[in-house]
Amino acid sequence: QLRLVESGGGLVQPGGSLRLSCAASGFTLDGDVIGWFRQAPGKEREGVSCISSSGLRTNYVDSVKGRFTISRDNAKNTVYLQMNSLKPEDTAVYYCARTLACTLRAPVYGAWGQGTQVTVSS
Repeated sequence: QLRLVESGGGLVQPGGSLRLSCAASGFTLDGDVIGWFRQAPGKEREGVSCISSSGLRTNYVDSVKGRFTISRDNAKNTVYLQMNSLKPEDTAVYYCARTLACTLRAPVYGAWGQGTQVTVSS
């Protein structure tokens, strides 16, 4: 079964940092665009960031620009999301998924992982 597996979530205080990982299971992701999304309770799923297969092109939603950094290590079959200066409004379940072009539109993505919870609270 082709799927992605997220990890690295947790509870962190405002201003803190977390690094999320997205690992591929059953396939290699070096040819895929990978996107990170998040969904807070009662809200729609929101595109956070995406990275091209080469890693040369990235995109971020305005609310995380300057705080989050997406990167990938194709040798480790993993994509990362470094999250700094976290805010309570970043609290959500974070998901990764794959597609062909770097966009923050969720419907074009597939192979969704199960998500990892990020909670920012004092």
